[in-house]
Amino acid sequence: MASISVTIKDETTAGKTLHSVQVELPSSLVTVAEIIEMRVAAEVNEYNKKRETNYHGLIQPEGSEIGVNGFRLQKFRLIDAIKQASVAKGAFKNNGFFILIDNTQAESLEQVFALHKDSEISFVKLTPLVGG
Repeated sequence: MASISVTIKDETTAGKTLHSVQVELPSSLVTVAEIIEMRVAAEVNEYNKKRETNYHGLIQPEGSEIGVNGFRLQKFRLIDAIKQASVAKGAFKNNGFFILIDNTQAESLEQVFALHKDSEISFVKLTPLVGG
């Protein structure tokens, strides 16, 4: 199967979009774990490439502060995408956030979804998430 590009949004529980990121997924058939991994990898890669102190992502990096537009690190340092993804998957399993995919709530990391170019993926955070 061909890869698929989708937009992933962070939303409030009231449905307001806070942030969005475009993600390339390897296939239209993906697990929830793959969606989380690819989303976090895209955010970390963008941050590491820009080399700024502000990080816009799902998981708050260790040693950062919550800012107006994401998380703020005292100085730039590379963030580990694998560690961030691991923390994110743990947070999903512990109900730190939930994911809506085409208006269906994801129930497990192993759950498979068939995505299309207009699929809507929303992450709704319930608690602050701190990672690496």
